Amino acid sequence: MPHARHDESARRLRAICAREWAWRRREFAGADEEDNDALPADHLPRVDPDAQATRERRWADTLHALDRLDADALEAEDKINLAVHRHQVESLHDDQRFRSWQMPLTSDSAFWSNLGYTARRPLHDLADAERYLGLLDDIPRWFAGNIANMRAGLARGFSLPRTSLGGHETSIAAIVHAGDESNLLFTPLRRLPSNIAPAAQARLREAALRTIRDAVIPAHARLLDFMRGEYIPQARSSFAAGALPDGADYYRAQIRKFTTLDLGPEAIHALGRDEVAKLHAEMDRCIRDTGFKGDFAAFQHYLRSDPRFYAKSADELLKQAAWIANRVNGVLGQWIGRLPRRRFEIMPVPDELAPSSTFGRGGAGYYLVNTWNLPARPLYALTALTLHEAAPGHALQMPLAAEREDLPPFRRQAQNSAYTEGWALYSERLGVEMGLYETPWDHFGYLGFQMWRACRLVVDTGLHHGGWSRDEACAYLREHTTLAEHEIGTEVDRYIAWPGQALSYYLGQLAFLDARAQAERALGGRFDIRAFHDAVLAPGPVPLPVLGLVTERFVAGGGRSPWPATR
Repeated sequence: MPHARHDESARRLRAICAREWAWRRREFAGADEEDNDALPADHLPRVDPDAQATRERRWADTLHALDRLDADALEAEDKINLAVHRHQVESLHDDQRFRSWQMPLTSDSAFWSNLGYTARRPLHDLADAERYLGLLDDIPRWFAGNIANMRAGLARGFSLPRTSLGGHETSIAAIVHAGDESNLLFTPLRRLPSNIAPAAQARLREAALRTIRDAVIPAHARLLDFMRGEYIPQARSSFAAGALPDGADYYRAQIRKFTTLDLGPEAIHALGRDEVAKLHAEMDRCIRDTGFKGDFAAFQHYLRSDPRFYAKSADELLKQAAWIANRVNGVLGQWIGRLPRRRFEIMPVPDELAPSSTFGRGGAGYYLVNTWNLPARPLYALTALTLHEAAPGHALQMPLAAEREDLPPFRRQAQNSAYTEGWALYSERLGVEMGLYETPWDHFGYLGFQMWRACRLVVDTGLHHGGWSRDEACAYLREHTTLAEHEIGTEVDRYIAWPGQALSYYLGQLAFLDARAQAERALGGRFDIRAFHDAVLAPGPVPLPVLGLVTERFVAGGGRSPWPATR
């Protein structure tokens, strides 16, 4: 009887998850994001209020269905499935409940800039190319719907702060002013696959240029007029998420979404200040190791101003990143047993994103290094950046999860900021044990990155709960980190525009460190670091509380890797 009870609960759970995931994929077909390929489609998603209401009802119904499950009857793997799916749906439902769709942009990304990810993905055949032309043709409708939603947000005081909107006009104008094959959205038509006949290729390119001229550029021009004439002038002057409608509840929901933890902003703020103090002591010791004689402020000025710490060209920066990635690759197998089949390419951040983007980005198949404004890209921080964005960070973890064909697709393909960013920050720390910070300067760069993320706990909660001004937030980063002035500004604008997301990094790292300490205590001399890393990477992105369950399973299994000995 208990076995039948388990089978029925597991069957119902899997059916609920499969139905919702399939519906979600259809609902957002055509809309690629940075780390997620959308379901192929010849149209973009609906964004009108009726569609938004349908989504809110659908996710509310899914949560009710999950609540009715006999969760105690589930075995370990299905308990993980339940925890992962519940967190995803709760976050999606919260965003609908607070009408987050009326603010479809952050300080460095937006609904229109996501089209760039679609444009950079190659077309594979004629059907793929025809679908892409359909997407281009649907842009005016999609833009009009998003503009209407943003107007509704403005009317109720739900917008980005005006100070976080500086770089957006540039990315829109770049499309408006490119009426030929140089247009970003023409990119996949430049190199079509050989399985498309030459005559068909010519027809596709001609049709794409016509659609870009007659539909895409006018839609972007209307969007640019809206941003300049309405949105930016009427955007709110306040910074805090708490100042938004239902702001305190909204901020708590964003904290839950991004950290997967039910923590209050006061507790996070206090934790951040404690971690900043600890890291400051470590940084002071590292400064002494370099032989520098001045205080912390003098050392900050030295690092920000001495040209030997900065690349003289974009190629120099990219080549140094490639060299570091190659060094990591040489020792990676000593620390992680299972490596993904997919490798990554090192490239510059695209020109239209670079001015408002951070130092680097990483994901499945790519490691982007920002070569714009080289005086803001210190070489001593490049090792930590590479460990975070490339391997063993995002460009290892994300494809490894995607290759888990035995996991349900909602676990393979979806992301979880606390897990993915926590693992990437833990990867920076792992670089100490891997011996990759060869000089005191490199080690200080690592500590500087750790300090930067610890400061986020203080700054994000200070801005959105504590009443801090933008100047106070910038001053805090200026005092405690070695970030360049440009980076300080873009970082603070990012935290203002994306409440709660910046909290996921350090809180996520602490969860990985706690899980490792738990396993080391329990296993003693049987603890194997490669097997542990395999164990925490194997389930894919999970809520942080689930890491405890994963670790308990690892310990109960004698500390063995969950992967087979051979592939």
